[in-house]
Amino acid sequence: MSTTAQEIYRQFVSNLSPDERLRLANLILNDLVQQNLSVIDYSDTWTEQDQVEVASFSLQYAASMFPESQEIAE
Repeated sequence: MSTTAQEIYRQFVSNLSPDERLRLANLILNDLVQQNLSVIDYSDTWTEQDQVEVASFSLQYAASMFPESQEIAE
């Protein structure tokens, strides 16, 4: 029988005091660091091309919102 993290939290962790929950979180995070696990999913990070496209879109949008003929208050 497989136990989920949600079940463990509900049965055990939620009954701990805030201090003990922080201590447990610290233990878990330190263990992950020591194992040198890469938990970052780079598949959904922005590529350089994505950044160029969003910057271009933002500049085009700003230009349409503030045309050169319109004075901008100083």
